[in-house]
Amino acid sequence: MNREDFPMMKSGYIYLDNGATTWKPQVVIDKINDYYTKFTANAHRGDYDISLKVDNEYENARDIVKEFINAKTRQEIVFTSGTTDSLNLIVEGFFKDNIEALDEIIIAESEHASNVLPWFRLAKSCGAVVKFCPLDENHYVTLSNLKKVITPRTKVISLAMITNVIGDLRPIKEICEYAHQHNIFVVVDGAQSVAHIKTDVQDLDCDFLAFSGHKMCGPTGIGVLYGKYELLDDIEPKNLGGGMNESFDNIDEVYLKPLPTRLEAGTPNIAGAIGLGAAIEYLQTIGMDKITAYEQELRRYLIRKLEEIPHIKIINIESDSGIVAFNVDGIFAQDVAVYLNKYKVCVRAGNHCAKILKNEVGVKNSVRVSIYFYNTTQELDKLVELLKDKNKILNEML
Repeated sequence: MNREDFPMMKSGYIYLDNGATTWKPQVVIDKINDYYTKFTANAHRGDYDISLKVDNEYENARDIVKEFINAKTRQEIVFTSGTTDSLNLIVEGFFKDNIEALDEIIIAESEHASNVLPWFRLAKSCGAVVKFCPLDENHYVTLSNLKKVITPRTKVISLAMITNVIGDLRPIKEICEYAHQHNIFVVVDGAQSVAHIKTDVQDLDCDFLAFSGHKMCGPTGIGVLYGKYELLDDIEPKNLGGGMNESFDNIDEVYLKPLPTRLEAGTPNIAGAIGLGAAIEYLQTIGMDKITAYEQELRRYLIRKLEEIPHIKIINIESDSGIVAFNVDGIFAQDVAVYLNKYKVCVRAGNHCAKILKNEVGVKNSVRVSIYFYNTTQELDKLVELLKDKNKILNEML
């Protein structure tokens, strides 16, 4: 689907590591190039034509994001460097002042490090308790299991909407509804979901959402923090400096700008934001529902093929995303990835930054295939063909 739009297709690689980052369509590359070659200037700094052009392009990107996730206002969209930066800002800027000793933070063992380590640090610093939601037989988070660990001390639930190894789609809307009935905040890691499924923050009613541009055909180094306005307004900026202040005459007279500028100190990633806007517009021309359906079709196709190979153990046979995690019996995951690389097939191998998931699935490392809309059944056939002969893998590892 739309393969002709991606210059990297000419490289000859079969790229199946889209959970790590995605390839970029020419329209995104062109948009970034336009900024660097036709109207390079700083944002919100100058009173000349090209600077005003930058202001318009940068803020237009914010509006594009706002419409894409259906936020109420553009003030609820803060540009960051990525999901990791957004999640750390949520934890350090908001929950650091709203979590007390013995308060409970609920996550899952299948979370990415970016949605684990900031909570660990916060809990250690203030005496809060991090609890894990039990996973079901498919390693999924369910509302019924979540209810088992919620207590009157539970203050926040922080979950990925889609996880980066199991690939399960969490029932975030139902979780938010139940959580809010009990005065619990809900933080959503959208790194693996926003690029693949239609996301409506008002419908979900989540309190915060974090996601990255580079996983959705946009540039690296740009991300988004969405938050309900009244919550964002309580965030203490991590960074202080140019652009985010109204005035500072002395130590007692420091006045900061309103949202979202207050949380975007210094020169922003202008090219990144503009490129992200172009990427979102590109995805919308294809249609998010179409992308979701096609990825599911490809995943079902790959699962059927892999299940026919006796030495392949699939970790997540059931999944709601384009992620397939598996191992080859008796062969280290990284060795399988290196073998596939000889044939220009790109997959991910390792623990995928989900280091405590091993407690749940019983394996520390795996090979991960993550599909996007520009992949094809022919590419998956090539992958399957290379995996069929275990002796070939072993011989070529030597």
